[in-house]
Amino acid sequence: MAARLFVLERYDRGPEERADEPVGGLTTGTTRLRGALRIPADDVVLALVEGPDAETVAAVAVAAGWRVDRLGPAEWIVAPECPAPAAGADPS
Repeated sequence: MAARLFVLERYDRGPEERADEPVGGLTTGTTRLRGALRIPADDVVLALVEGPDAETVAAVAVAAGWRVDRLGPAEWIVAPECPAPAAGADPS
């Protein structure tokens, strides 16, 4: 079964509860974090996660300590490319 893309939303509540801290735990043997971003004006963090189904993605997020305020299917409009090498890095 091919992995499907999901978007997780987590809303910031205050300085003591930062939404991005456990985001790295969203990559496991069954799920893959494809990207995450913070929208400061809305106090929200969005994480794009590939996984077999919504239940699996939600369970991985909870196990990683990531509170899920909203979870839904997502579709790529433009898929991200591999990151460019850092300035001064040897590309070979």
